[in-house]
Amino acid sequence: MPDYWSFTVLHIGKNNQFHTYRMGSDRLERNMAERDLGVIVDHKLNRSQQRDAFAKKANMILGCINRCVVSKTREVILLFYSALVRPQLEYCGLFWAPHFKKDVEKLERIQRRATRMIKGLENMTCEGRLKKLGLFSLEKRRLRGDMIAVFRYLKGCHKEEGENLFILASIDRTRSNGLKLQQGRFRLDIRKKFLTVRVVKHWNKLPREVVESPSLEIFKSRLDKCLSGMV
Repeated sequence: MPDYWSFTVLHIGKNNQFHTYRMGSDRLERNMAERDLGVIVDHKLNRSQQRDAFAKKANMILGCINRCVVSKTREVILLFYSALVRPQLEYCGLFWAPHFKKDVEKLERIQRRATRMIKGLENMTCEGRLKKLGLFSLEKRRLRGDMIAVFRYLKGCHKEEGENLFILASIDRTRSNGLKLQQGRFRLDIRKKFLTVRVVKHWNKLPREVVESPSLEIFKSRLDKCLSGMV
């Protein structure tokens, strides 16, 4: 086996037995966190390391833009932010989406910093700047991504997989959106963070005309109008 290949063991779970593993005669070292496809997974399944890594990189890029780009017009800053900074904050967001307030706030500060760079908007409130620019908060964008994923699982290209992930609720009320999901039961709080659990409440609140959209593009358009009215 080539010398440059390195294998380690990541023990996950509170009641993990921490067994020792070997590959041939070599004992595999234990590691507290691993990076897979750019996403950091630690032994506690905690997302804080991921948040810190992405926030640091996004802040470095934003600082470089601020120093090197002379024009601070809306068109220029939004172009650089959308192309270079925001992707760092949203990469694999469905998997590692933050849920603690401190994690959410750390990411939101980066977008606030970017919008303050735009000439003429420096003294506006954060909400005012976002409205003026037609932007959602990062938290609302993650919710939007969740809703799009659910639509794909229920009515789109992943419908076959969605039948095994979600259970439709049998509700006869006329006020129902017609495609409500059933909330499953679970013992561990960490399950609340899973996509299949965290989306149920938000999906069930969507109006009928949104969930019954005939296509993904129409769903996105109607969803954006719905989210624009949310605080």
